[in-house]
Amino acid sequence: MPKSSQTSVPDYPIERRIHMVRGHKVMLDSDLAELYGVKTHRLNEAVKRNAERFPETFMFRLSHQEAGLMRSQFAISPKRRIKYQPLAFTEHGVVMLSAVLNSPRAIQMSIMVVQAFVRLRQIIAANKDLAVRVDKLEAGHRQVSSILEMLIREIEHMKALPPPSKRKMGFDL
Repeated sequence: MPKSSQTSVPDYPIERRIHMVRGHKVMLDSDLAELYGVKTHRLNEAVKRNAERFPETFMFRLSHQEAGLMRSQFAISPKRRIKYQPLAFTEHGVVMLSAVLNSPRAIQMSIMVVQAFVRLRQIIAANKDLAVRVDKLEAGHRQVSSILEMLIREIEHMKALPPPSKRKMGFDL
């Protein structure tokens, strides 16, 4: 499918725009607005007009503390004049957003965002497998380490013992 100038895709990876908040992988309204080629307040207006499509499992508003943490960690502009804290959209919220923002770019970007969420899920699953293997290696390392510690203590104990008495070897006549 040829891409027109209207539906050009940004150069940065979408995965970098996915954050963990409250135990959910989410994307912020400003990032989605940029991807979809609309202003953040327009995206939020569309969401507000279709509030029944966005239950809390699809979208939630960040607390002041969460927003402050996001600003400091991910360089979200603190100068942005905001009445409300940013909205965070889960994977399902992003899918629903494509229905609300019914443009070719919104549909294309929603597909790409969902694919990014799927890739992250696969990476996490692969890392869990790797984590299990590392745990096994660490357990083996702890076992070897404890044996070495025991041997070192035993050697130290033997060094602390008085040297054996020097007796003559041979027969007494």
